This record gives sequence, C-alpha cells and structure tokens, in this order.
Amino acid sequence: MRIRSKRYKEDFAKAGKEPVTLSEAVEKIKSFDSAKFDQTVECVLCLGIDPKQSDQGVRGSVSLPHGIGKRKRVIAFCEDSKKEAAKEAGALEAGCDELIEKVNGGWGDFDLAIASPKVMNKVGKLGRVLGPQGKMPSPKNGTITDDIPGAVAEFSAGKIEYKNDSSGNVHVVVGKQSFDKQKLIDNIEAFISYIQKNKPVSAKGIFLKKVVISASMSPSINVSV
Repeated sequence: MRIRSKRYKEDFAKAGKEPVTLSEAVEKIKSFDSAKFDQTVECVLCLGIDPKQSDQGVRGSVSLPHGIGKRKRVIAFCEDSKKEAAKEAGALEAGCDELIEKVNGGWGDFDLAIASPKVMNKVGKLGRVLGPQGKMPSPKNGTITDDIPGAVAEFSAGKIEYKNDSSGNVHVVVGKQSFDKQKLIDNIEAFISYIQKNKPVSAKGIFLKKVVISASMSPSINVSV
C-alpha cells in the first residue's frame, strides 16, 4: 500500500471531488505544496470517441500561447540543402544517410524527429526503432513537412503532440506550476478549443465528456465542462 505524505493528504483535501471552474482548478494546482520542485501541469480530456474506429482517432500537434516551459531536443532527417538551416533553427542533428545510420545504431538522445517528404523512403527503415518510442515522423502530427526549419523551430520551442489512448483520453503538458495563473488558463483553454474544432466528423453524441488537470506529484482536479 502506497503511503502518502502529510502534504499530499492536505493537497488531496483541497482538491475536492466536485468539478470546479477552470480558474478555480488552476488556483488549486498552484496552491499545492506536496512536491519540492516546479511541477509539470497536465491536462486530460476524456472524449466521446470510439478509439477502435480509425476515422475517430484524435491526433496532431499544436502550439500553445505560452509554451510549456521546456524546450525539446529535435533532430531533422532532410536533404543536404536543408541541413544547415535545420541546425540554425535549433536541430540537434540534421541530415540523411549518416543520421539514419546513427539512429539505427542505437542513438536516441532526442525527443522528436522531423523529416522531409523527399527522404521518407529512407527514414522508413527506422520504423522498428522509432515507432515503439513514439518518435517516428508522421504527417498526422506535422513532423513530415517541406518546411524543415519552421517545424524544427516550433517543436524545439515546445509545440506539443497529442494522440488519444485506447480509452479515448488525450493527455498533454500545458505548462509548469510556476506559470502565471492566466498563462496556464490561456494554454488549457487554447488546447480544449483546438480539440473541439478538430472533432472527428464521425464522432457522435457528447464529444468533450470530462476535463481533468493535475501536476506531476499532486492530486488531480475535475474541471466543469
């Protein structure tokens, strides 16, 4: 049985069980003191979709108004002509054949990979390596693009990817506990709005069923929808 600290129990009591407004929920998240570090704040949306139906999948990427408080380590698979521009935009590594061999050889010290459509026929062989790690470039989340420098800059700055899980939930990072209250609210509202605007056409009934926010080591809070 897991033993909770006194601080966590106090925060749990503050959280409550009933849904509250987004403003109240963020205030509670910022008041929690059960961890001694700047906790990452996450938002979970429970969606009214059937995850087993491919046409109801929810997946993509979006830039939040105030970022997420962390830069991502990005690499770019691209033609030699775009290599220098990709590095100037913030890519850790860029190129094609040599980078592919490096990754295929076991190097994986990066968060995300971007690729140019022209080299995907070569990058495809990394599917068994990058697929299980969730790092394989895909047009669905904007990581296969002709605009390599632009994509590198956006994702390095904290552009987030999202994808529903097997239960129809979408989990994303929306900032840090130290963020100004309004910045967290702006980020969460922007994400919820973006998901609602991109509701799958085939999804029927109530689309946004539940919203929950939480911090790394703190209780979750239900937000009124």
